[in-house]
Formats: sequence, C-alpha cells, structure tokens
Amino acid sequence: MQRIIECVPNFSEGRDKEVINAIVEAIRKGGKVSILNVDPGEATNRTVVTFTGAPEEVVEAAFQGVRKAAETIDMRQHHGAHPRSGATDVLPLIPISGITLEECAELSRRLAERIYNELGIPCYCYEAAAYKPERKNLAVCRAGEYEALKEKIADPGRRPDFGPETYNDTVARSGASNIGARDFLIAVNFNLNTTSTRRANAVAFDVREKGRPKREGNPLTGKIVKDKDGNPVMIPGTLKGCKAIGWYIDEYGIAQVSMNITDINATPLHVAFEEVCRAAQARGLRVTGTEIVGLIPKRTLIDAGKYFLEKQQRSTGISEEEIIKIAVKSMGLDDLKPFDPKEKVIEYLMIDEKEQAEKEKLVRFSCKEFAVETASESPAPGGGSISAYMGALGAALGTMVANLSSHKRGWDDRWKEFSDYAEEGQKVMDELLVLVDEDTAAFNRIMAALGMPKGNEEEKAARAKALEEATLYATEVPLRTAKAALKAFPLLEAMAAKGNPNSVSDAGVGALAARSAVLGARLNVKINAAGLKDREKAGALTAECDNVASEAIAYETKILEIVNSKI
Repeated sequence: MQRIIECVPNFSEGRDKEVINAIVEAIRKGGKVSILNVDPGEATNRTVVTFTGAPEEVVEAAFQGVRKAAETIDMRQHHGAHPRSGATDVLPLIPISGITLEECAELSRRLAERIYNELGIPCYCYEAAAYKPERKNLAVCRAGEYEALKEKIADPGRRPDFGPETYNDTVARSGASNIGARDFLIAVNFNLNTTSTRRANAVAFDVREKGRPKREGNPLTGKIVKDKDGNPVMIPGTLKGCKAIGWYIDEYGIAQVSMNITDINATPLHVAFEEVCRAAQARGLRVTGTEIVGLIPKRTLIDAGKYFLEKQQRSTGISEEEIIKIAVKSMGLDDLKPFDPKEKVIEYLMIDEKEQAEKEKLVRFSCKEFAVETASESPAPGGGSISAYMGALGAALGTMVANLSSHKRGWDDRWKEFSDYAEEGQKVMDELLVLVDEDTAAFNRIMAALGMPKGNEEEKAARAKALEEATLYATEVPLRTAKAALKAFPLLEAMAAKGNPNSVSDAGVGALAARSAVLGARLNVKINAAGLKDREKAGALTAECDNVASEAIAYETKILEIVNSKI
C-alpha cells in the first residue's frame, strides 16, 4: 500500500495574500506534495493549508512552510479571532494509508526537534506526539496564547518540549508552534426526514461519545444531576470518538445530525451511519442520506462498500470502483447532490492525471486499440506487455468463476469462501495490469540509455552504466510478470475443482492464459538477461524464471486434467 500522510498546518496570517502565497509556494517547492486546499480567514487572520504525499516529502515541505512563515509573519503585530501561539500555530501529521498514527507521532517529534534546532522556534508536541499526558490536549499546549510565552518559557513545568530556557528575539517574532499527530477527522452530516432540530439533537446525543446530561425523573424535563464538583453527570452515547449535534439547514430544508468522527479506527464511517440510522428509527425518524464535508481517505469508502456487500452476502472480489459505488448508494452520499469520488477522496485528488495517463497508456486502450497498437511497426508494446495482459486475463477468469460461484443459487452458505478467492484474484489481476505498461516502460529505458552520448571516456562510462541498469530492470520486470501470473494458479485450480461447474471451462482457459503469460515472460527474461554484463546476475534471474515456468506447467497440467474430467 502506498504510504501517504496529510498535513494541515495553520498559519497566523489570513489577510496578506503575498505572505500566504509565499508560504504555500515554499511548501510546494519543499517536497513532492499535492496541495489540496488553501483556506484563508480574514476575521481569524489565519490560513489553513492542506497537503498530502509520501511521509518524507510531506515532512520536508512542512518544514519549509514553517521556515517561510517565520520569515514573513511577525507575531508582535498579529491580531485575530482564533486562539494562536505562533506564526505556524498548529501542524498535525495525519496517517492516510500505509502508515500508523504512532509512526506519524514519531515523525512529528523529529520535525519539532528540527524546527527548534535549525530555526530556533520553540515547539510543543501535542495529541499522539505528546511527551506529557496533559499535552495531548492542544488547549493545554496553547494556554495563554502568544502573549503568555515569556512567562511559560520561564516556568520549567510549562516550557516547550523543544525550546530555549529564556525568552529571546526569535520567540518574540515567531512565537511557539504546536506540532502533533492525530487520526484523520471525518466531518459528516446525516440527513433526516424531519425539520425538527430538537429531534435531530436527540439522535445526536444518543450516539455521540459525550452523550447527554443525566436528569432526575423525566429524561427530557427533569433537573440535571450534578456531581460533587457541580458538573453535570453525563450518560455516554454509543459511538466512541464522535462529536455530534443536531441542526436545521435552510438550504436543504431538513434537519441533520452533524458529526465529527475523530477516531475513524474506533468508529468507521459505515458504523456511524448504521448507528445513527438505528437511533433515528428508535425515535420514529429515518436517515435519508449522508453528506461528507471536506475530504476522506479511500479506505473509508472501501471498508464501507465491503461492509454493505458482506451484509448482502455478496462477493467483495469486485473492482475498487464498484465497491465505492456500493458505499455511495448504501449510505446515500449522493442524496443532496452528486458525489464524485475523484473530488472527495484524498488519494484520487493526489493523482496527476497527465502523468497517470502516460503510466497507464496501454491499459487505458480498448481491446481493439491495444491490438492495433501491438500490430503497428513500433517495437513496443511487445511480448512482455502481452504476457502481462494474458496473465491479467487468466486471473480475471478465475475471479469471474469465483464471483459466479459466490452468487450461485443453492450455494448461499459458501458465499464468503468464494468471495475470498475473488478478492485474491482481483489483487493478482491488478498487479499484472500494472506490469502491462511497466514492461513497455522498461523497454523505453533501454532505448533512452542507447541514445546517450558516447564521445569521451566519461560519457562512455555513464552510458554503459545506464545501459546495464536499464537492461537489468528490463530483465526483472518480466520476471515479476512470471511470478505474478503464477499466483493465479491456486485460484484457478480451486475454481476448476470447487467452483461453479457451469464455468469449469473458463477456469481451464484461465490456466492456459496464465501458463502462456509465464512462458512468454520467461522468453523476455532470457533475451534481456543475455544483454547483461553481470553474467552471474543474468544466470540467477534466468534460473529463477525457469523454476517459475516449471511450476506453471505442472499447475496447468493438473488444472486441465480436472477441467477435462468435468466436461
């Protein structure tokens, strides 16, 4: 899984466009990141920037944003409606995919230390990155705001985690930053078939973690029960990590339960949806749909789609697009307005369409276009790409048989068994589809190396090195194709032996395609390995592919015996 984190720094400038643009540009140049949103506020005099990317790139981009903010913002002149303690006020790192909250916390601590060591800006570490339990709460770190820093730095108990022991000019100008890590927060509104804010609030209090005040006698009108300190005694709600209220929206003419899910691991979106539906129904209401505010990670929709498919006892071994479509329809994400995943899902927003189209040039062709392109006088795509595509088709046939078996009448109790097979088949197919274009890219690397200048000795050496590296890569890619296609055989064997008997021939054709993929890839490994100067490496790669080919042939023979025995 691709490692992606999100960073949402809040800078203490929301009015001067030149300053805001300079900070955003520093972030953009600081690392290979996708800037998803820049939201300045004049009254708060504060700008929130949202950007994503690989962890190392995001951390570097964040540091450069902090550096530029320190250069362009003087906190001695800052005034705004929002609490703040520094030019870069808060900077959370948020795990999106392929990385844990704990890893983000460690990145945050290292970033805070670097900010102080290199820029002299004191830093508090908050939420998951906190060194002290009380500093998990941002309000504790920011207590007294910028104006209290001189007093806090002089107090060892309130001094920043990374910072000086005495107040200085750097602190006076830049203030202190709060660097932390937190889980992704989903802002979501659940639409109700009522105009009553009171009833929406009742549902919100039923489900939010904080719950509602306990009352004496009548739960609606009774006197609120208080503890010995005079604080209301609360009856907790049913959803962990959720804050919620009810409100009425003039624009839509309905009431909503407005919720922030602050811990999407404890309460995934689909769990919150189901629980709000239950609580609403218990009060004679119905949830008519869901409105996502802002962005969401892809896994949120994938998990939701799989959850609803499993409730229907339907196979989850279908495409990502289909799974997301099930999530959208199940939760009514398009109830109030069209829901386009490309505009709401973080991972999709990060995609450079031009770059992606170039990487997926072949797999985006129609069948006819692919055949015509292959038949042209261009040497690529060639046998390597065709081998990968044959492997993908073999895995696709196995996946098809698994899905048909999962939905076969009379086999209802076996749906999960075949669904699991279909999921594995989807993974193999996806892996091989990437290799369709990767093989052509490997060929292009060789052609690029051959086109390098070879005049003097230095140029000759650089060309020879680039050619060896490109040839090695062009040998490794078809080996990856062979090994990936081999993964399709256990699925195809299971489908031939246990799958829908009406589709047994499809499993057989899948085995033939997968074997051809392996043997075709083997030919490409051998011809490319012949061009390697490192003969030991060439021999090892060829031998490895020979072993894969032997396994594939044995699998094919076994599968065809099963298929022919059933036809």
